[in-house]
Amino acid sequence: MGGERAPVLEVTGLAKAFGPNPVLRDVSLRVAPASIHALLGENGAGKSTLARVLLGMERADAGAILLGGARYAPASAEEARRAGVVLVPQERTLCTHLTVVDNVVLGIEPRARARLGLEIRDRPRARAVARAAIALVTADPGRVPLDARAGELGVADQQLVEIARALAQGGLREDGRLAARLLVLDEPTSSLGQSDAARLFERVGALRDAGLAVLLVTHFLSDVRAHADRYTVLRDGRVAGEGDPREIEPAQIVREMLGRALDDSRASAVSEAAPPDGGEVVLEAEGVSGVKRPKRASLTLRRGEILGIAGLVGSGRTELLRILAGLDPRRGGTVALRAPRGIGLLSEDRGGEGLMLGRSLAENVWLSPRAPRFARPRSVLSEGARWIEELAIRARGPEQRAGELSGGNQQKVQIARLLREDFDVLLVDEPTRGIDVASKAQVLALLRDLARAGKAIVLVSSQLDELVTTCDRIAVLRRGTLDPPRPASSWTEASLLLEVSS
Repeated sequence: MGGERAPVLEVTGLAKAFGPNPVLRDVSLRVAPASIHALLGENGAGKSTLARVLLGMERADAGAILLGGARYAPASAEEARRAGVVLVPQERTLCTHLTVVDNVVLGIEPRARARLGLEIRDRPRARAVARAAIALVTADPGRVPLDARAGELGVADQQLVEIARALAQGGLREDGRLAARLLVLDEPTSSLGQSDAARLFERVGALRDAGLAVLLVTHFLSDVRAHADRYTVLRDGRVAGEGDPREIEPAQIVREMLGRALDDSRASAVSEAAPPDGGEVVLEAEGVSGVKRPKRASLTLRRGEILGIAGLVGSGRTELLRILAGLDPRRGGTVALRAPRGIGLLSEDRGGEGLMLGRSLAENVWLSPRAPRFARPRSVLSEGARWIEELAIRARGPEQRAGELSGGNQQKVQIARLLREDFDVLLVDEPTRGIDVASKAQVLALLRDLARAGKAIVLVSSQLDELVTTCDRIAVLRRGTLDPPRPASSWTEASLLLEVSS
């Protein structure tokens, strides 16, 4: 060997802030050619911001980036693509009604000169580009038919088409070889089962062997240890660790992500009044599966307890709650509800689904299929005022529009509507997302109070410390399958992170 290879990407002292809030602080990393480099970190660690800077979607405030040894500071995503830096986002972006060919060349459609000087789409060239791109991501050329609509493909094959499109946008040489230099994969296996994830990484490994550098943004430590050549951990916008993942124990990587050891004690006590094992069962699900997720989930919920569900984005947490609430179709399994007052859902999307932001606080609290169709405005306002006082909602009055409230107070309005209905079972999805620390504490304390008052609660949260300190039992949902719950007292935040990432 002639020494260490020059990196494809070299980041030195990168810094980025949004207003007074620093997001990246003196970040440095090197991505070698023909390698898979994993980027790890908790939510909010700075991974997405770093990726956006590399892809020309944000400008760094300080620091330097070299791509292939040359200064690199893309002013746009288009400029990044021309330089050979391309992204496969976590969320699907395919047009499901278009063919594979149309999706691969979308935005880079080859043009041909027609009569009278007009330009038309060059369909033979478009097909050739799509065929070459698909050939790079699948060992079987016939596996992904070029004329099939994207919506007809399985999730794993859709992901391959996403990668093929990114490579095509980064440019293909006339001989069909790669022109792209860096492929950024954002949580590529979050919605895939184990067999599909293994097949995907087989193809990603083939791209690496063909000379492509891959920056893998992921939470799955098992994927990192099995497939990555190097890793970098970000914590609070700084590099907290790096190395060869096959030489470092998972517990050490988790410690780098959290800044704490696996055997740290819990930050605070769990619910003060955990229900006895013999408590009344109000909800029971057996072998529940959805259209895509979850694949299999069984749980038993008792009156007076908070059951936490931990899992990565794409594992099926929200889908499970929506099935239990009767909002989404159930493909298999059974759900038995033994709650006279029924079941209510607090949506993770409070702005798009949970609240009518343009209507008043009082109207949002009143909104219910059980409410009278016609009501006196005075009655609606009176009910809104009651819940403002009950939950200490900070508002000018019940007539104030919900969209004018802070995130924490909007969340309290959602909760007020559920409490007004007096549901026995509450399905609570990401209740503290986008709200300040003080509001988080208030919302979680309210959930504990409701459990002590006899409500049965299923809590989904990406904040693992919230699950550990709020719940009575916690179950882990991985790749669509829900593990049996364990007492919350047996978990730490670090051990729970290790479990959901494995």
